[in-house]
Amino acid sequence: MATFQRFEDIEAWKKARQLTKEIYALSNEGTFARDFGLKDQIRRAAVSVMSNIAEGFERSGTGDFLRFLAIAKGSAGEVRSQLYVAYDLTYVDEERFGKLADAAMQISKLLAGLMGYLKDYRDDKGHSR
Repeated sequence: MATFQRFEDIEAWKKARQLTKEIYALSNEGTFARDFGLKDQIRRAAVSVMSNIAEGFERSGTGDFLRFLAIAKGSAGEVRSQLYVAYDLTYVDEERFGKLADAAMQISKLLAGLMGYLKDYRDDKGHSR
């Protein structure tokens, strides 16, 4: 795995940025735009994914980075769950729901992989979990 010089180089962050853009666009449409609670919550969750990746990267140490990646992964799951609400309320059609939910799942998988790599790296350096 490559060494990152900036959080903007992390693939999960790039994909989270794109997902956030798409969530903002979706939540500005039709009835969704008037559901202020869900609109705000799904936007906050999407922004949380990319923000926590960035914040964790900028912290000092692998332990902090891992903790923030775990939060980001949780937020990706939250986005997926809220997409189900939007789908059930017919704010989003099946095709777009699938695309966005798959994107959130892909981000979760990337984060899990990065977390596994960082844990192994940390353990190889003689640090305890």
